[in-house]
Amino acid sequence: MINQILPFSCVDGPGSRLVLFMQGCNYQCKNCHNPHTIGLCDACGDCITHCPQNALSLIKPNNKPHIIWDSERCSQCDTCISVCPKQASPKVLHYSVEDVLGIIHCQHHFINGITVSGGEASLQLPFIVELFKAIKASTSLSHLTCMLDTNGSLSLTGWHKLLPFLDGAMVDLKAWQQDTHRYITGRDNHAVFKSIQLLAQHQKLYEVRLLHIPSITDYEQEIEELARYLLQLGTGIHIKLNAFHHHGVANEALIWPKCTSMDIENLAAQLAKQGLTNIVLPSTFI
Repeated sequence: MINQILPFSCVDGPGSRLVLFMQGCNYQCKNCHNPHTIGLCDACGDCITHCPQNALSLIKPNNKPHIIWDSERCSQCDTCISVCPKQASPKVLHYSVEDVLGIIHCQHHFINGITVSGGEASLQLPFIVELFKAIKASTSLSHLTCMLDTNGSLSLTGWHKLLPFLDGAMVDLKAWQQDTHRYITGRDNHAVFKSIQLLAQHQKLYEVRLLHIPSITDYEQEIEELARYLLQLGTGIHIKLNAFHHHGVANEALIWPKCTSMDIENLAAQLAKQGLTNIVLPSTFI
């Protein structure tokens, strides 16, 4: 289940990349900038009559309701998402591994690799494993790096299935303390730390991402412990600082303070003072 395919990106891993944004997430982050990728459409049909372009219809093959989205008619107004009780997008397409490989083949001269993102992409692990495995086995695609953008909730068993075909992972560490992490995401971060540690041990950890939300995240309060932890992961790992903004968020996150360039620079300076050197700052602030 894929929400969007981005043929070219220079911010989702090293170089130029084709990005698959998978539908569905096991976190309920208050600060999510893409909340329409969290839920899965249950074909209730509430969105159909609200679509101004009549781009949605309901079919019931084998008594299994399914929303059909006509991309040619769709104006991308997102009315369907705003009226959905689950805020789930019905504009999700089902691709086979062969379908995606065909798209990659059309782009492979212009990209350095593939990044699978979300939502939380690891929820569709069998698809990702088969896709990455097929890329590595292809004479025309094997030069492409295969990377995963993840919240780090995948089990260690799951990681071991993916590791043979994975070139690197970008992992979000959304908070240091359990209470803060639960407040932001609805889940604890035990699995995240286990994932980061395992990936670092196997030289598959490309980047740890810290989304700074002033007065909400706890990086600055825990700066010494955080820096000590990041330092022991290895010197070649990127520490990417992202700035919270209001684009796409809803409810109480709309009143959270935006992260300014000064906020990010201060956090970067504190981390650098603790000995971290491979810090990546945002290219823009919204």
